[in-house]
Amino acid sequence: MSVPLYQAKAELFRTLGHPVRIRVLELLQPGPLSVRDLLTEIDIEPSSLSQQLAVLRRAGIVVSYRDGGSVMYALSTPAVLDLLAAARRILSELLADRDDLLTELQARIGVEHGEAQRDVSGSR
Repeated sequence: MSVPLYQAKAELFRTLGHPVRIRVLELLQPGPLSVRDLLTEIDIEPSSLSQQLAVLRRAGIVVSYRDGGSVMYALSTPAVLDLLAAARRILSELLADRDDLLTELQARIGVEHGEAQRDVSGSR
């Protein structure tokens, strides 16, 4: 029995739901990197990085291969780049909305603060 598409998508997003995994994908955008290179960029224990890489590999998001004495990791498909770019666009839009809301809130606080100052100074 096959898994419904929405369930497969949910599993993909669960796999991506860890900061170290996202960081690994970001670092792999330009091209393959060795585990040693990944460790210099991500401040975690080697065993923790190994666990996160294994999760990404089992999900098929990254592939690994040996190059001499190094284990190299690469994105399994260029579509991962599209997904990361889409996430940046979505976050940019969401944060822009928050910036607009913050600006509006600060303006209202300033107006309310000014009214409070007038009330205090007017009651003297």
